[in-house]
Amino acid sequence: MGCILMNKKQFEFMMNGRGFIAALDQSGGSTPGALEGYGISEDEYEGEEEMFDLIHQMRTRVISSPAFTSKKILGAILFKETMERSMEGMPTGDYLWEEKGVIPFLKVDQGKEETEDGVQLMKEMTELDQLLERAKENNIFGTKMRSVIHSANPKGIKKIVEQQFEYGKRIVEAGFIPILEPEVNIDIDDKAEAEEILKDEILKQLEKLESDKIFMFKLSIPDQPDFYTELIEHPQVLRVVALSGGYSQQEAVDKLSENHGLIASFSRALLQDLQVEQSDEEFDEVLKDAVDKIYQASIT
Repeated sequence: MGCILMNKKQFEFMMNGRGFIAALDQSGGSTPGALEGYGISEDEYEGEEEMFDLIHQMRTRVISSPAFTSKKILGAILFKETMERSMEGMPTGDYLWEEKGVIPFLKVDQGKEETEDGVQLMKEMTELDQLLERAKENNIFGTKMRSVIHSANPKGIKKIVEQQFEYGKRIVEAGFIPILEPEVNIDIDDKAEAEEILKDEILKQLEKLESDKIFMFKLSIPDQPDFYTELIEHPQVLRVVALSGGYSQQEAVDKLSENHGLIASFSRALLQDLQVEQSDEEFDEVLKDAVDKIYQASIT
C-alpha cells in the first residue's frame, strides 16, 4: 500500500507543484562531455568505471546541495547507473524522494538509430522489461526516452511519435508515468514546420489513447510562444516539460518564460557553470542561481 500511496502523492505533486525537472541522465556517450564541462578532462580518468564514479560524485554534489530542493525542483531524471548507486547511504531514488521530496524518473532508452527520413528513432529497447523491474525495486515514479527530429519530414515525424507512444503504453502498463521526448533539433531551418507536424501527430495519438492512460512530454522550446498549450491542457497529459537543447542558460530561460505552463527539464542549462574546483559554498551559490532562474521561467 505504501508504494501506491506514495505514487499518488508524487502524482499530485507533479500535477500541481510549482517548479521544474532536473535532467541528470547523461549516459555513457554523453558523460565525457558532461565531465569536461565540469572541469574534468578525459585524460584524468581511465575506463568507464572511473568515469561513472566521477559523474556520480558530481551528481551527488548537485542533489545533496541545499540549493537542490523540492521548493523549486519537482523531479530529477536519472541514468540507470545513478539509480543503481546510493547517496548518503540510501539508494538514489529513495534519497531523492525521502530526503529531498523530489520525484525520481529514469532514462530508459538505449540510444538512437542513424538518421532516416529526417529523424533518429530510438534503438529497439531490448532491456526495457528488466529496467522497469529494477525501477520498481528502486521506487522510481516515471521514465524518459529520447529520439530526435532533424527535419520537417512528415513520414519521419509520424514514425517517431508512433514509436514513442508504443513504448509509452508499455511503460504505463508497468505502472509508471512515461515522459516521451521527441526532440526537435533547435538548429534546423524548418524547426517551426517540424513543430507543427509534431504537435498534430501527438494530438492524433492522444485521441486514440484509452482515457486512463496518462503521459508526460519533453519537447524543445517552440519557435512560437505558447505553441503547446493544447498539449499542456490535455486531460491525459500530466505535464509538458522543455529541454534546453543546446541553448545557453540565459537563452533557454528567456525562451521558456514566453511559454505559459511549460516547465523546464534542463540539463546543460542547469549545470553549465558548476566546476569541480569550486568550494562547496561557491558551488551551492552557482547552483542556487541557476535553480532560481530556471524556476522563475518555469512558473511564468
